[in-house]
Amino acid sequence: MKRILVTGGTIFVSRYVAKYFEAKDYKVYVLNRDTKQQIENVNLICADRNNLKDSLGKYSFDAIIDVCGYNQKDIRNILDSVGEFKDYIFISSSAVYPETNEQPFSENQSIGLNSIWGKYGTDKVESEEYLLSRVPNAYILRPPYLYGPMQNVYREPFIFECALKNRKFYIPNDGNMKLQFFHVNDLCRVIEKILEDHPKEHIFNVGNTEVVDINTFVELCYRVVGTPLEKVYITNHDNQRDYFSFYNYEYILDVSRQNELLPEQKSLFEGLKESYEWFKDNSNEVVKKEYIKFIQQNFE
Repeated sequence: MKRILVTGGTIFVSRYVAKYFEAKDYKVYVLNRDTKQQIENVNLICADRNNLKDSLGKYSFDAIIDVCGYNQKDIRNILDSVGEFKDYIFISSSAVYPETNEQPFSENQSIGLNSIWGKYGTDKVESEEYLLSRVPNAYILRPPYLYGPMQNVYREPFIFECALKNRKFYIPNDGNMKLQFFHVNDLCRVIEKILEDHPKEHIFNVGNTEVVDINTFVELCYRVVGTPLEKVYITNHDNQRDYFSFYNYEYILDVSRQNELLPEQKSLFEGLKESYEWFKDNSNEVVKKEYIKFIQQNFE
């Protein structure tokens, strides 16, 4: 039985990853402070990542799946504390690509400051560079927008909520801005393939081959809920993040390297259905923002 360590394990991606590999009969350890409900049948290492001391030293792992590393210190803390391990898979971000790079972004392009994502992106850049300086054979995954069951970020859940309330939906500009997504289950499948096959390449953009525009994404969300959609286009407001759950930033990842591992991804419609089924019973776990309040005060 392979032993893996998942950093986090209680919220969205890390929680889904822990549950996925537990169901695959891995021996799963999760590292968190035990302040939220744990996944069943995993082994809790209760510690603060910023104060690990010797809490990991007695363990050996076949793999570390680092979902919650956001800066260089996070990586260093794990590496300084952990015992033996074979593989290290770091969930980075597509935010490491400067928006000035030619699109679609590919893994062989330079990484650096992206003015949209700011410090979040540069911290991920430093994390990647530090990890590879200490673990040259580590694997790095760079996803776009992740979605699916256990989603706690108010992205597709915001659209579901509008649909459930039979609200008109307010769309930035003409709604033609492209978005790229990746289902959290497909992320797990890529991780699993890496652990099984140990591919030659060590940095992977991950994401759906198919991209969609805002219009299509909203249409799919309303269709999943089963509510007729009436769109209202907003063309005279500077900051779409006041009323919409995605930045005014269009980018596309080249995922051809990933497709050699995972030729087929879950369709966006099927993935949104899964996300909605979870949201219906767990909406209290989503960190909501006041988009609807802003819309009511400014557009209605």
